[in-house]
Amino acid sequence: MIVLVALGIELSPAHFLVTGTFLTAMPALAALTMGPKGILSVAALALATDLISPAYDQAYYSNIASLLLVSLASVMMSNAMRTRRQSELDQVRRIAMAAQEAILRPVPARLGPVRAASMYLAAETGAQIGGDLYEAVQTRYGVRLIVGDVRGKGLPAVRAAAAVLGAFRVTANYEDELADVMNHCAAALRQERAVPGAVDQETLLEGFVTALVAQVPDRPVVEVVNRGHPPPLVLRQGKVQALMPTSPLPPLGLEDLLTGGPPAKAESYPFAPGDRLLLHTDGVIEARNPDNNDFFALPEAMEAVHTCTPHEFLEQLHRGLLRHTNGRLADDAAMLLVDRLDEQAGKRAVGELPPPEVTDRGDLPATS
Repeated sequence: MIVLVALGIELSPAHFLVTGTFLTAMPALAALTMGPKGILSVAALALATDLISPAYDQAYYSNIASLLLVSLASVMMSNAMRTRRQSELDQVRRIAMAAQEAILRPVPARLGPVRAASMYLAAETGAQIGGDLYEAVQTRYGVRLIVGDVRGKGLPAVRAAAAVLGAFRVTANYEDELADVMNHCAAALRQERAVPGAVDQETLLEGFVTALVAQVPDRPVVEVVNRGHPPPLVLRQGKVQALMPTSPLPPLGLEDLLTGGPPAKAESYPFAPGDRLLLHTDGVIEARNPDNNDFFALPEAMEAVHTCTPHEFLEQLHRGLLRHTNGRLADDAAMLLVDRLDEQAGKRAVGELPPPEVTDRGDLPATS
């Protein structure tokens, strides 16, 4: 804008006014918000304005020399600042990656009677962690899985996710009943929220975690305890079926809405060799197309994927999700996929796993 004003002055009867001083400062001002190309463009426009000036005196040549010098210094400063910002961003990303790997560990490709794969999709470019959580562990009861979604963002959501995951990883190895594993997760969340200053007032009043735990034993079934989470989907012979709970339960953190207390048993569904089970968060099914505002049709997308490994299956779902949203997710999304294998192969793998050693359970949260 200043360059255009100076150009207007030079082309008007008021050209006797000195504009060289203002033009010299333009590249430096451009360096605050522009890169090297923008700075050079502003400098070229300022130089052209200087060159059409009818006043050819010592100040004229001095202004041109100053403009060139300031332009060179501005480009060098812009490059230095960009390098510094990129270095700081890379450091933040490395820290985020380390935090993600500590909270969301990679799921093993083979766990007893199942093959598994996982995927976490961040809504923001460069983000690595958020409120979505998942885990899969092999136990003497079978393969136990969890997927969840914390309401909210930022550090309180990360702490809540870590608390729920920590409780699951500890109790999944010794609790006989899958429902008791979920109850420990609920208790861990209550303890996390009870820490002074751990969460803000809004999160304390309205925060919750939708969660689902599942178990794949030796028998051709999958057992599920669902606390307000989107139901898992089973792909069987090319058709998708949602495992809807018979009695919907509120999310973790909203235990006051439980009328008859927490469930004592998990619900059981058929899960035979060759079946494929997908656990996911609502960031997948609530992803919208910006053109027509339609939700992502996850069951249809699963049916359209040809037979492939779990990792390749999730990659194809990922590509379909990005096409549907034009590459812009509005919310974080997580997916955990397991394939049921031959029962005898699963029994051999589970039989090799020693029973867990539990010496002290006094530090675990109560399930009341």
